[in-house]
Amino acid sequence: MKNLLRLIFTLFPVLVFAQTPTIIQKPITWNAERVQLSLEYLKNRHGILQENAYIHPTIVVVHWTANNSVQATFNTFNPVLLPGRPELTKASTLNVSSQYVIDRDGTIYQFLPDTVFARHTIGLNYCAIGIENIGGDKYPLTAAQLKANEALIRQLKSKYPIDFVIGHHEYKTFRNTTYWKETDPNYITSKSDPGEVFMVKLRKKLADLKLSSL
Repeated sequence: MKNLLRLIFTLFPVLVFAQTPTIIQKPITWNAERVQLSLEYLKNRHGILQENAYIHPTIVVVHWTANNSVQATFNTFNPVLLPGRPELTKASTLNVSSQYVIDRDGTIYQFLPDTVFARHTIGLNYCAIGIENIGGDKYPLTAAQLKANEALIRQLKSKYPIDFVIGHHEYKTFRNTTYWKETDPNYITSKSDPGEVFMVKLRKKLADLKLSSL
């Protein structure tokens, strides 16, 4: 009996997070123009020609927003066209976005369906689900966000063949692998989000899933 109880308590966190987390739908604009720009991005930046702007997720990329508001993030991602970021508009006028955003209290918002294309990580958008976290250098990510990221990633792993979970700051480690698809070898930006400390904590929480960071 003692061994059985010990096993139950050992598995308890996994059983809890296996449950489906509550997700609030907050869709950004997805219209014909955004579809066309997404298809052009897939073709011109990733070298992938397809009829639908869908992805086949195998990677989850964790980000931070560098602001302190879900609504500000929504307002940034919602326009179809990317305003005023020449380092990015030279590659495409398609606006940046992400499938998920997690508020500082752990509330999860879904901006786009899991398998709809979003521009959030150079070289990997075609196969990566993005999770944005409200916060940044001035607003360190919270324990509630850590818990929500764990729950969401467990759900995504149960639905898709997710092999990797990485921080945005780690994306360049994929450059010399078959996963990397970027037609311009000089198109690289420097990222620090969501920070090594947060990713170490998240990977510890997800250790039983045996996900890789490459």
